Amino acid sequence: MGEVSGSRGGTREGGNGDDTRRRERLLARAFVRLADTLAGEFDIVEFLQSLSADSVEIIGAEAASVMLANARGELRLVASSEERMRLLELFEIQSAQGPCLDAFDTGQAVQASGAECRARWPVFALRASESGFHALCAVPMRAHADTIGALNLFRGSDQPFSDAELEIARAMAQVATIALTQERAIRERSMLAEQLQAALRSRIVIEQAKGMLAEHLSTTVDEAFQLLNKYARDHNRRLGEVARDVVNRKIPHDALAWQPGTS
Repeated sequence: MGEVSGSRGGTREGGNGDDTRRRERLLARAFVRLADTLAGEFDIVEFLQSLSADSVEIIGAEAASVMLANARGELRLVASSEERMRLLELFEIQSAQGPCLDAFDTGQAVQASGAECRARWPVFALRASESGFHALCAVPMRAHADTIGALNLFRGSDQPFSDAELEIARAMAQVATIALTQERAIRERSMLAEQLQAALRSRIVIEQAKGMLAEHLSTTVDEAFQLLNKYARDHNRRLGEVARDVVNRKIPHDALAWQPGTS
């Protein structure tokens, strides 16, 4: 399925300068919100709810929603501007047909209304019509080669989204995708740094335990490490935990000494 070209007519702006300036202001504010994922209380659901609400106000959709792919590549509904949109999108997933699925699979924006909509997605189009939607559009949430979901835009009329409106939708979806990807990368780097710091702390404790055991049991540091490792394996515990208990004297040093007949 090819990428849509938008409506064959003009845009909905109608040449009204006030409307154009208002849309520009709204769009500027929306881009600021979409780019701000570094807040300490960042919430992905609230972030995507804002994307849905902004899409309705700026692009002229009657309702909007966002689906994201899970770890298995399956789309899941994360945000919607209203309840009937939420129910319809859940039906789209269940029926395995609709604009969102096509946009996600192809990485291209798709839209249809009227007969074309019924021809593409007969089951879903009928349910959409019953819900009051007749013009259906979905834009992939894509950055470079990575598609993470789709932004869905529906209208109650048959009027398709214009080229200008589709371009705005693509831009908003792309900015949101980049922001989410960066937020995830920052979070993963933070987790990695925390894990590394924990590993370093554990390593220090192990070195302390080795030194204490070597001195108390009159062994080499290497032999002390082998004793720590053997005790951890025999008691099904982590090496760092055993080392910490040795340093805190919760495990007597003699309890780690070689016993006759042990290997």
